[in-house]
Amino acid sequence: MCGITGYIGSNQAVPVIIDGLKRLEYRGYDSAGIAVIQEERLWLLKKEGRLERLEGILNGSHPTSGLGIGHTRWATHGVPSDDNAHPHTDCQGRIAVVHNGIIENFASLRRWLEREGHRFSSETDTEVLAHLVEHHYHGSLEEAVRRALEAVEGSYALAVICADEPDKIVAVRNQSPLVIGVGENEYYLASDIPAILNRTRKVYLLEDREMAVLTRDGVAISNGEGKRVAKDMFTVTWSAEAAEKGGYPHFMIKEIMEQPQALRDTLRGRIQGGRVEFSDVDLDCCLDGVEKVFIVACGTAYHAGVVGKHVIERLACLPVEVDIASEFRYRDVLWGDKSLLIVISQSGETADTLAALREAKKKGIRVLAVTNVVGSSVAREADRVIYTWAGPEIAVASTKAYSTQLLVMYLLGLYLAQKRGTLPEEVIASTVRELRGIADKVEAILEKAGAVEAIAEKYAATASTFFIGRGLDYAVALEGALKLKEISYVHAEAYAAGELKHGTLALIEKGVPVIAIVTQDELQDKMISNIKEVKARGAEVIGIAKEGLAGIEEETDELFVIPGEDSLLTPMLTVVPLQLFAYYMAVKRGCDVDKPRNLAKSVTVE
Repeated sequence: MCGITGYIGSNQAVPVIIDGLKRLEYRGYDSAGIAVIQEERLWLLKKEGRLERLEGILNGSHPTSGLGIGHTRWATHGVPSDDNAHPHTDCQGRIAVVHNGIIENFASLRRWLEREGHRFSSETDTEVLAHLVEHHYHGSLEEAVRRALEAVEGSYALAVICADEPDKIVAVRNQSPLVIGVGENEYYLASDIPAILNRTRKVYLLEDREMAVLTRDGVAISNGEGKRVAKDMFTVTWSAEAAEKGGYPHFMIKEIMEQPQALRDTLRGRIQGGRVEFSDVDLDCCLDGVEKVFIVACGTAYHAGVVGKHVIERLACLPVEVDIASEFRYRDVLWGDKSLLIVISQSGETADTLAALREAKKKGIRVLAVTNVVGSSVAREADRVIYTWAGPEIAVASTKAYSTQLLVMYLLGLYLAQKRGTLPEEVIASTVRELRGIADKVEAILEKAGAVEAIAEKYAATASTFFIGRGLDYAVALEGALKLKEISYVHAEAYAAGELKHGTLALIEKGVPVIAIVTQDELQDKMISNIKEVKARGAEVIGIAKEGLAGIEEETDELFVIPGEDSLLTPMLTVVPLQLFAYYMAVKRGCDVDKPRNLAKSVTVE
C-alpha cells in the first residue's frame, strides 16, 4: 500500500532514496520520510504531504551517509500526519523501521510493550515493530528482527536499520512485495521494481518469510527457519513505464489482477474462527438497537450498496434502503431514532456522499463509513469507519475498491446477523468459510482472462449493449454496464430481467449483444426464459453463469463459467469477467483505459 526504498554503498544515500521514492509516487501516498545512519547515529526526517515538502526542508543539504531507508505512506492505521509517517523508531532512537502491510495483532502487542515500559509516539501499527526489535536486540539486528516477527500476525514488507550496526540493512517480506537490486559494489532495496530500475536491472525477488541482510560486501538471504538460500538473479527487461504497471499495459488491468490480494488484505484480522470480528473498530455504538439501515453512495460505490442491501436484509433481517447520494441529500428522509446511515466512498471525499453524511449528523443519526482512505473527510466525520484495504487505485474506473467494498458488505451483514441472532452459528461459520476462499476463486477466474478477451474481440465494434439479471445478478449487471460505458464509450444499460416485457424488449434487435448473468439458483428458470425472449428478437447472448447450472450453454452464443459458489456470494465473482470484458473492449476500441474522457477519479464537487 506504500513505497519502500533503501540503499547501501559508497554513494550518498539520501539522493538515491528520494529518487527511488519519486519513482513510486504513482502508487499514491500521504506522507514521506527517510532515515540514514551517520557516524553511528540515526538521522531521521519525515513529513506529511508530498515529497516536495521533504526536499524543501533538506534544501539541497543532507547528512553524509552511504546507508539509509525511505518510505512513502498510504495510511492504514492513524491519520496522515508527521508523527504517523515512516520511518518509526524505538524508544532510544537507535532503530528505524519502514513497513508496508498490516499488523493484525498490533493492538495487543502495543499493550504488552507499554506494560514493558515502551513509549509510543504514533497511532500506527508499524511502530510496534520498532519496539519489538528493540525488545529483542542483543547485538544482532537480524536475530532481533527474526525474534520480533515470531510475535507478529499479518502482512509485511519491512526494512530495519540500527545505529549500533551502521553497515547493515535487514529486510523481510510476508505477503507484501520486496525486491533487492544489485549494483556495482552497492545494493538497493525497494517495494517495487520502478524505484531502482534506473540504477540496476539485476534483482532478487524475495519470497514470503525470506530475510535479506544487505551489507557493503553483498546480500545474504535466508528462509523463515534462518537457513541460507541460494537465489537466482532476475534480470528486468521492462521499460520504466511498464515497470510502474507491474509489466501490465494499463493500471486498470493491473488493479483487476490485484483483487485477490486486496480481498485477502481486507479480510485479514476480521475473521476469528467461524465468526466475523471487527477488532480494529468498535462497531457496537453504531449498530446497537438499529431497526433500519440507509445506504448512500455514488457510482460504483452505489452498486456495492445495492448488493449490501440484499446481503443485510437476507442475513440480518433488517430493512435497508439504498440510494444515490445526489438524490438522497434532497429527499425528505423519514429518519427514525434507531436508524443507521452507511456511506460508501472509495476516496472518502465524494461531495454528494459527504453532504448526505452531514445532513444525517445534523438529525442525530448514527453514521458508519466504508472507505479506502484513512483520514479522509468521510472517515473523520462518521461515527465509525470500516476501511477497505484495497490500496491506491490509479485507474479512474474502480475495480479492486469495488470488490473490497462488496466484501465489507458481507462481513457487516454477517456481523449484524451474529449480534441479532438471525442465523444459526453453523450457517454463519459456513458462510465465513466460503468468504475465506473467495480470493482463490477470483484468481481462478483471472487465469481465464484470455477467454474474456476473445469475446471482447468479437463484439468490439458494437454500438450498444444490454445487461440483464435478477436479484443479486441485477445488482452486478448495474456495475458491469457502468464499467463498459465509462471506459469503452459503448452505450450500455442494465435491466432487471423481469422488466423486459415492460418496454425493454423494444430495444432488442438483430445482432445486439445482451450480457445475461445467471447465478441465482432459485431464479435460474426465469432467467432462461428471459434469455429465450431476447434470443427470439435476434439478440446475441453472452452468458455468465455459475458452474453446475444446467440448461445455460445451449441458450447462449458465448458462455463464461465462474466457479461454483453460494448464490449469495456470487457478486464477488461475476463482477470479475465483467471488469475484464469492459477492459478488453476499451483496448480493442483504442480508448484511453486509465483516463476515460470527461471523468475524474474522485468527484469532490457537486
